Amino acid sequence: MSLLIVLAALAFLMLAAYRGYSVILFAPVAALGAVLLTDPSLVAPMFTGLFMDKMVGFLKLYFPVFLLGAVFGKLIELAGFSTSIVAATIGLVGRSRAMLAIVLVCALLTYGGVSLFVVVFAVYPFAAELFRQSDIPKRLIPGTIALGAFTFTMDALPGTPQIQNIIPTTFFETNAWAAPWLGTFGALFVLALGLAYLESRRRRAAALGEGYGANLVNEPEPFRGERLVHPLVALLPLVVVGVLNFALTRGIPHWYGSSHSFVPSVVGSTPPVVQEVSRLAAIWAVEGALLAGIACVLAFGWRAVRARFADGSKTAVGGALLASMNTASEYGFGAVVAALPGFLVVADALRAIPNPLVNEAISVTALAGITGSASGGMSIALAAMADSFIHNAQAAGIPMDVLHRVAAMASGGMDTLPHNGAVITLLAVTGLTHRQSYRDVFAITLIKTLAVFAVIALYYLTGLV
Repeated sequence: MSLLIVLAALAFLMLAAYRGYSVILFAPVAALGAVLLTDPSLVAPMFTGLFMDKMVGFLKLYFPVFLLGAVFGKLIELAGFSTSIVAATIGLVGRSRAMLAIVLVCALLTYGGVSLFVVVFAVYPFAAELFRQSDIPKRLIPGTIALGAFTFTMDALPGTPQIQNIIPTTFFETNAWAAPWLGTFGALFVLALGLAYLESRRRRAAALGEGYGANLVNEPEPFRGERLVHPLVALLPLVVVGVLNFALTRGIPHWYGSSHSFVPSVVGSTPPVVQEVSRLAAIWAVEGALLAGIACVLAFGWRAVRARFADGSKTAVGGALLASMNTASEYGFGAVVAALPGFLVVADALRAIPNPLVNEAISVTALAGITGSASGGMSIALAAMADSFIHNAQAAGIPMDVLHRVAAMASGGMDTLPHNGAVITLLAVTGLTHRQSYRDVFAITLIKTLAVFAVIALYYLTGLV
């Protein structure tokens, strides 16, 4: 019964998200409904002590990233930088390769260390303009961005700085470059099949005479300036964000050390504020890089931005609030579900799978799907089962690097179910619904999940690491 309660809560939230209902409202309803059916006396304590605590904690850490990312994307749009880059891209790759162009831009930003959420805000204006000029249906934009940002550069390519590739290092004593051959194979597998799928969807839409679409929501505003800036100037803010994020990620720990404290200058005696820099360095780096990117856009595009800056910034703030609250609600839901007895039933059942790598892959991707979070599901799975994974792998002679890569890639498999925070953010930013665009995101999810087992098969067939 406890297992059925967890599955019912998950199904209810996925259905609510797919039907277009607010996850901000229904995530606590689903979570607390499961608590009510499990132990009614824990409803209030779970709500304030777990759901709200995790939700507020997420906002405390990540809302500035959402806000700065939204402002950055909006200014790129208003300055005409997106139009300039799209015009140059069409000239280079042609209208028929618009999807490839967007996937590559997303991949470069993600592999450069830019947060997945920031990539959504930054790339959407480019994608909308490019798809409009190429007359490709807008409903295919979420699947295209998901392929570029949520898949192979997130956890497959060796060396990626995304958190999904960093978490396994603490459990397996590996590094971000673990299993480079397997990771590269997995990345190429996802990229090739993903592009083939998206291209088939584009051709089918073209055969049916379907264009970009009309009466759409959250459309980027057309550029109203006198002339477009040079494409290299338009690209400069993106380069600034990627390079500075890379530099700050490495520089901040050296400047502040492993922890930092200060005493507030207020009346009376107050304890010092102590912060663990290791937990905050990546967030500070992204925020600093985005501020520099915003300054760069304003420096080169202020004349075009000036007249619409007030209204544009308000729109960006509203989008950031909605996206961050959606994701934070999902985070709270995952925390509550993970604390229920039914979740332990799932975890215990997964331990019974005999093959070490298949066991790890299914365990991580299943828990990521239930919690709606790649990093959250993997953290829970490895915290509970890493010792078992390591013991079984050592008995079978499997290197820790392989465990690392399989865990990282599996976390980005079924995590993108309809209630996933990144998916909801992606759809909110693009102004589309689950009904319109989730089919393509789910197809990319299936390809990504299949890639994990392709990597496992390659290891057993060749022994490559």
